[in-house]
Amino acid sequence: MKELNTLIPELELRQIPSGIVKTAAWVRFKCRYGCKAYGKHLSCPPYSPTYEDTEKVLRDYEHAALVEFVGLPKETGVDPRHIHHYLWDLILVVQSTIFKLERHAFISGYYKAFGFGAYPCALCETCLPEEGDIDFHTAKRLCRHQDMMRPAMEASGIDVYATVRAAGFELEVVTTFDETIKTFGLLLLD
Repeated sequence: MKELNTLIPELELRQIPSGIVKTAAWVRFKCRYGCKAYGKHLSCPPYSPTYEDTEKVLRDYEHAALVEFVGLPKETGVDPRHIHHYLWDLILVVQSTIFKLERHAFISGYYKAFGFGAYPCALCETCLPEEGDIDFHTAKRLCRHQDMMRPAMEASGIDVYATVRAAGFELEVVTTFDETIKTFGLLLLD
């Protein structure tokens, strides 16, 4: 898939065996007990795939690609503690890029291509669960961007740190708001 690297040149895209993608039950707990966006976005728990579902899907693939986004501009007018809004522009770039890469892979013959983004979805100013009561089983059908919205890696039980390190990328926890942000997306290919 070398042509994917030329589609969006500022990205680091690394092909990996899908078997190195790590999942764990604890990952979704970080969403549930630590993220203010929990339950507010269709790309996140409880709407996103469970880690068990993600593990099953990963068995259907042999190949994948990790996409690294580094040093994208931060939203400076928003308090960084409101991480979703602070990273709004970055999230949109990640979502758009993963969608374009998945679409390009599909058209190129990888008919099983499927992408995972990062962070809560930012395709709408507010997501349906934020706007009021929504039935869990019909939520995805009502999404205004069903074609583009993809679940976040972490929201689907993927241990992002373990996965990207297994692929040879360097990734450490950001401890201050002035550090460079590294974000990853995942594209399953076959």
